[in-house]
Amino acid sequence: MSESRQEEVERKFAVDPDTDLPDLGGVDAVAGTRASSAGELVAVYFDTRELDLLRHGVTVRRRVGGTDEGWHLKEPSGPEARIETRLPLGRAVHTVPKPLRDRVEEIIGNRRMHPVARVCTHRSEVLLLDAEGDALAVLSDDDVRAERLLEPTLSQHWREWEVELIDGPRALLDGVEPVLLGAGARPAGVSSKLARALAAESPAAGPAPWRAGLRPRRSSARDVLAAYLAEHLRVLREHDAGLRGETVHKLRIAARRMRSALTSYLPLFEPGAVDALCEELRWLGLALGEARDAEVLRAHLDAMTADEPDGPATDALRERIRRDLEESHRIGHEASVEAVGSERYQQLLRSVEAVIESPALRRGASKPARKVLPDLLERDARRLRRAASAAQRADPGTAHQQGLHEVRKKAKRLRYAAESAAPVLGKRARRLSRRAKALQDALGAHQDTVTSRAWLEGLAGRTPGQVAFGAGRLHRREEERARASEADFERAWRRLPRKHDDLWVRGSG
Repeated sequence: MSESRQEEVERKFAVDPDTDLPDLGGVDAVAGTRASSAGELVAVYFDTRELDLLRHGVTVRRRVGGTDEGWHLKEPSGPEARIETRLPLGRAVHTVPKPLRDRVEEIIGNRRMHPVARVCTHRSEVLLLDAEGDALAVLSDDDVRAERLLEPTLSQHWREWEVELIDGPRALLDGVEPVLLGAGARPAGVSSKLARALAAESPAAGPAPWRAGLRPRRSSARDVLAAYLAEHLRVLREHDAGLRGETVHKLRIAARRMRSALTSYLPLFEPGAVDALCEELRWLGLALGEARDAEVLRAHLDAMTADEPDGPATDALRERIRRDLEESHRIGHEASVEAVGSERYQQLLRSVEAVIESPALRRGASKPARKVLPDLLERDARRLRRAASAAQRADPGTAHQQGLHEVRKKAKRLRYAAESAAPVLGKRARRLSRRAKALQDALGAHQDTVTSRAWLEGLAGRTPGQVAFGAGRLHRREEERARASEADFERAWRRLPRKHDDLWVRGSG
């Protein structure tokens, strides 16, 4: 099996669906341009279930389509640069070829690699040429549809531009960037399609801006909170204009993170100082929720019906799901646009700014964060443990489901609190955040089944015959997914510290 290696240097930009590609002729050494090709690329990415490769900025994929189809291993080699190892497609489809597996063994050990994401890209390419007609770089205009294959599953759709050097100098990227930004592009928030497909942050992109100014032994608890809020306020302002697909998701997550952080840091505030802001962030999350929930449910049910036997009954079920959830998405999207366009939303942004700049904090907030934050984490962890105990005692049925939902919310709060504390508390806080996220993911999948089962029951009740029967089949499959997610939760629960998270993150427990 022949192998090749090469360095790729590129820069990515996020762009709205209706943005026109600018003419780059005359920019720096670019004398002209030429349309190169257009086509479909389908890539399946492989990683461990813990996403060990992603955390190291490494990707392994099998891509069909384009001039370089095959197996690709990409490893970071410097700013905006990666070394790519290529192998032909061969016969392997579901398992990574041994030469590539051997190269990442130091990272993953003996853990198995699984398909974690599928990314389908419609790519149009424009070559940037010098005066002799030689290619300096290629500008790719990508329309991307991605599916996270891990639980909880997630479908996304976005557009991006990518400039990759061929024989041009690195300075060409700096010359091209202002033109693309002037046309409406934005620097990509993540460094790879995989990181975006998984809704995860890729370390290859470097630390998030809010982390950069924090110092483990100097920053106060107030500094940590202000930096965390500022970063997610930036996300709101960056994405609130588009309100398309993943944009809605990013807004909703940013609002959740800020509300969760304010709740976790509540002991540092004067009584009642941020209660109103927490309620406004809750309002924003709810206003953005219906469109996103309909989108996620539609993608999941579409994937389920793809596994159903072909025939008129399945076709009727697919059509009814599409029609009903498209209407729900339309109504929800209108509500999202109205919310983000309102004066209430602008006042919310101003309120967050006020908390960042001059919060009504108690004296303890000025103490070193490494002394204050472990106690806040322990407070959230105690709430999580109490919620888990209550869920275990609850009677089977609705009470148990509601109990697990409460556990999920408390796990999410602990995750975000640990995430905010990681720049000053280090790897133990990051590990606590990952373990709380595993709980959240397992119970998120469970809550998704609660929503889908309720929706399918409603569909079966309002439709006759074959559609109702098909909805019943999907309902039974969702019951199985609910049981599997509870088992995942039990496994994740055993990985959390049993008590005294404050001592654990300090390194003394």
